[in-house]
Amino acid sequence: MLSRRRLPRILAVLALFAAMLATSITTSIVTATKAHADGCYTWSRTLSEGASGEDVRQLQIRVAGYPAYGGHIAADGAFGPATKAAVQRFQSAYGLGADGIAGSGTFSKIYALQDDDCTPIHFTYAELDDGCGGSGYDGGPLSEAATKANALQTMWQLEALRHALGDVAINISSGFRSIPCNNSVGGASNSQHLYGRSADLTGSPSFCTLAKQARYHGFGGIFGPGYPGHDDHTHVDIRTTNSWSAPNCGI
Repeated sequence: MLSRRRLPRILAVLALFAAMLATSITTSIVTATKAHADGCYTWSRTLSEGASGEDVRQLQIRVAGYPAYGGHIAADGAFGPATKAAVQRFQSAYGLGADGIAGSGTFSKIYALQDDDCTPIHFTYAELDDGCGGSGYDGGPLSEAATKANALQTMWQLEALRHALGDVAINISSGFRSIPCNNSVGGASNSQHLYGRSADLTGSPSFCTLAKQARYHGFGGIFGPGYPGHDDHTHVDIRTTNSWSAPNCGI
């Protein structure tokens, strides 16, 4: 049996050990979470309606695929009602509390969905690169940086489309095209491919399934079966005015 003198000392030692263990675990979790995000972008504050700044713009890029049917999210750095609604849809899509406030839970999910170059985990810049086999995002009407920025948002909207379809693989046959590439394949002179804003989708799901679901994920341009030259793929792009045509799909 422990003496009355020894018991307080033992309890004090155990309490100290428990406190040290808790601190160690907390530090490890915080460090691991931050390290995972630091390869791309780390949010340092909770964001809600009324906030503004670069951190809001970064959030808008990642929820651009959740504007509801026929809608579009402006990456303007202003957290308004449309951004709040998009955050709520993103949260619902991943089983989070849908309060429209971007806090640690929302950011943790985004961190888990992105690679160190900020692309979503299921898409890469290489997939949306020059459709003629080129390398890089130069040779179009915009600077390489501006074209890559468009391609990044295109990929995040494709990630939302992919998730809505049950996380099935989506195959891209053509993304960004330089001007010479676009000319060689007979693309329109104002093609969204020139700006890094579009992707041609092939494989499964069906072209009509892709075209129909894309209407909910911020794609302003949707062209599929029944539209001239699009019976073998579905084209989607991130223009902010809607132009949809896939007659064989009822669109």
